[in-house]
Amino acid sequence: MKSSGDCGIPDNRVMPALPLESSRHLLVPFAAASAPECQGLLSALRLPHLQALLGELAPTHNDSGDEHTLSLPHERALARALGLEPSDGLIPWAALQSDAPTVPQAWFSPCHFQIGTDHISLLPGEQIALYDAASRALLDALAPYCTEDGITLRYESATRWHASGEPLRGIACASLDRVSGRPVGGWMPHSPANPAGSQLLKRLQSEAQMLFYTHPVHDARTARGLLPVNGFWIGGAGALEVPAPWRPPPAMPDTLRQAALRADWPAWQSAWEALDAREIKTLLDAARRSEPVTLTLCGERGARTWVNAPRGAGARIGRLFKHLFGREPAWKALEPL
Repeated sequence: MKSSGDCGIPDNRVMPALPLESSRHLLVPFAAASAPECQGLLSALRLPHLQALLGELAPTHNDSGDEHTLSLPHERALARALGLEPSDGLIPWAALQSDAPTVPQAWFSPCHFQIGTDHISLLPGEQIALYDAASRALLDALAPYCTEDGITLRYESATRWHASGEPLRGIACASLDRVSGRPVGGWMPHSPANPAGSQLLKRLQSEAQMLFYTHPVHDARTARGLLPVNGFWIGGAGALEVPAPWRPPPAMPDTLRQAALRADWPAWQSAWEALDAREIKTLLDAARRSEPVTLTLCGERGARTWVNAPRGAGARIGRLFKHLFGREPAWKALEPL
């Protein structure tokens, strides 16, 4: 499976045993976004292969939601593709990638909290050029504080640390992609069932803020004109009651997601048109050969899935009428997302 950064999604670099991706299921994160700049670009998208592909497929699943769920539609769609049904939008990604999935676990993602006049927003490590040496130094400084609170912290990548321990049980937390670039006030981790764990984590985040501010990494980064790391975000928390086998994950290109999280909408438009020319065309060719294919398009509110349409006489007549009367442009399928 292609890497999806540190958005709370499994990555073969940290779980080599993950099955090979399904080459005939394409899952597209951030196929649309709610930003007015993105909405304004939809009708300008030129996606001929997507338009043709949607004419070959039939809708099969619709995940409708809003922009306030703790996980994003592409994260929920990936979880379902792997064989896990998210509960209240919560997906225990850290536990899913663990040798001991019944133990409460989470990802601690070092980040920069930007303090504004009326809110605090978050920039993840992948957007502030956080590299291994600095990240390891910060983890080494924070790990003893975590140990005192019953949490074991382990280095996984520059932008993601693995945490495990009972204080993480029952913690509800928004995914990093959900809060990236947004005010974090309404998204802080919480747990009505584990208030002590919630308070412990809030205290640990405050301690990290002070610790990182006085750490040599802070001065080294600011001297280079880089944003300092002044905290961490908690995501992918939870545990599995019963370990489950993985299904092959879908192919999941990351170019639209990267552009959307940077709010670079011209790059997002270019990425869509490149995706249409490559991956979408490949799926269209397979569908026309009557090979089984699945397409899932995800936005910030919901996701829609299509599979091969029936091939009977009635279905052929229906497709003929579609050809005669014209198909809706592909971007119309992106509007509800």
